[in-house]
Amino acid sequence: QVQLVESGGGVVQPGGSLRLSCKASGIIYRMNNMGWYRQAPGKQRELVAHMARGGSTNYVDSVKGRFTISRDNAENTVYLQMNSLKPEDTAVYYCYAEMTLSRYWGQGTQVTVSS
Repeated sequence: QVQLVESGGGVVQPGGSLRLSCKASGIIYRMNNMGWYRQAPGKQRELVAHMARGGSTNYVDSVKGRFTISRDNAENTVYLQMNSLKPEDTAVYYCYAEMTLSRYWGQGTQVTVSS
């Protein structure tokens, strides 16, 4: 069974930066897609960034140019570098990882952007 552990959330001022990390551990044969969702109170879960094993990426329009997803396949870890943070980025961020038969989720990490 695979476990994803997230870290890196916190409280920052508008314009600040954070880097989230999500490391998968357990029995891993092949990790394919990885990425990040976020969910703010009272709102639907939103796909923020997605990265295939080969390196192709997709971002929601609201974070393009500010967020960068990356991954270290040797370490089964995915990152989300968040720059120029805005109050509307405030949410719980969840990483995910997809293998052949299963999809796994991190526990969530809170990101709060406030003055």
